[in-house]
This record gives sequence, structure tokens and C-alpha cells, in this order.
Amino acid sequence: MAMYNPPHPGEFISATYMEPFGLSCRYLAEQLDVSPSTLNRILKLQSGVSPEMALRLSKALGRSPESWLAMQDAYDLWHASKSIRLDRVQKVELTAA
Repeated sequence: MAMYNPPHPGEFISATYMEPFGLSCRYLAEQLDVSPSTLNRILKLQSGVSPEMALRLSKALGRSPESWLAMQDAYDLWHASKSIRLDRVQKVELTAA
């Protein structure tokens, strides 16, 4: 089932981990072994979660790397579906030879 306007991983990190536990961007970036600017771009929804970042988030915050990537994919797919026009795309008819 497709989610309506799924959250960006940065929103999820802020709402689930940073705000409730009072974590700063600098502190979390240190735990992730990334620069604060790298994490800040994710938190501001300017960058997505890469496979490398998914591994870091999984170790530092929990959840599987796959779940972090799935969250990013759901966000990207939902936003793409709002901007792409598919009316001229045709279904390919495949038949066995």
C-alpha cells in the first residue's frame, strides 16, 4: 500500500531521535562519523540517504539499512509520481518466442 506523502528520512531523524532526546546536529554527525554539514543537508531535506549513510544510521540509531533506504525510496517515488507525466508512456507487449 502506497503511503500518502511519506516523510523524508531527515524529518524522521529529527522527529524520532533528535527532538525527543535533545540531540544536536553536531553530536549526531560525530556519532555517524560524518561532517555536520553532511547531516544538516539530510535534516534540511536537501540530500537523500545513500547506501553508505544508511549503514551509518543503522549502526548509530538502529533500524536496518534497508529500512533507511526504503524510507528514502518511498519519499523519492511519491515526489516523482507528483511531477512526472506518464500519459505518453506505452505498455510493451511481450510474447514468448
